[in-house]
Amino acid sequence: MIGVFDSGYGGLTVFRAIRDALPQYDYLYFGDNARAPYGNRSFESIHEYTWQSVQWMIAQGCPLVILACNTASAKALRSIQQGDMPGQYDSERVLGVIRPTAEVIGDYSNTGHVGILGTTGTVQSESYLLEIRKFYPGVSVYQQACPLWVPLVEAGEHEGEGADYIVEKNLNQLLQQSPDIDTVLLACTHYPLLSPKILTYLPEGVRLISQGSIVAESLKDYLERHPEIEQRLPRQGQIRFFTTDSAEDFNQKATMFFGEDVRSRQIHL
Repeated sequence: MIGVFDSGYGGLTVFRAIRDALPQYDYLYFGDNARAPYGNRSFESIHEYTWQSVQWMIAQGCPLVILACNTASAKALRSIQQGDMPGQYDSERVLGVIRPTAEVIGDYSNTGHVGILGTTGTVQSESYLLEIRKFYPGVSVYQQACPLWVPLVEAGEHEGEGADYIVEKNLNQLLQQSPDIDTVLLACTHYPLLSPKILTYLPEGVRLISQGSIVAESLKDYLERHPEIEQRLPRQGQIRFFTTDSAEDFNQKATMFFGEDVRSRQIHL
């Protein structure tokens, strides 16, 4: 199976795009809801939690795991790829969502000024600044942490009036950093559910980018370039969902993110 990991529900927005683009494969989605959110946790905790989850997913038969979580990609991916995997899982692969996004984000901007909206952990890691600079050294990147957005979404308040004040405030904080920002990236997989609110307060001509389709296209390209991984993937179109918290609660909220009924099982790491 292709494993898709997130600290909770947000990765389902990326997973939905992956499944739509590559419906033939089998998938395992795993949400570490019992320890979510990851956004404000330390590097050490996020690495520990993510690595435990990755090992469990590999043990279930996932030769390829996608960290569909910006915070985990920012704070744990490099350590897992370079320190944990070699010598222990030499034929398995773990990928993230930051690099594929950084590889293309500069193409969306005409002014060369890109805004990033993310969790506190993602912003503090400066992973987007570093990765975008590798591919687009001439692009200026501005970041804004939005620590209340994930709780808003998970509480089901993203469509309520209370979200307007917080969304407008954080967007203004970002846009005040440069009048030339013409592209804004949602660097958290929860944030697409706030898109209607965000678009209300974005100036005309500023483009809003979600990661789902970008990551899906990147994965398709990766599998074409790595037949040694692709040939290990069964093609029955099956999906299995797992969570570290209540399966009943996960099913209810996950359906909102995935757009279809979800039936999960609870596991303990």
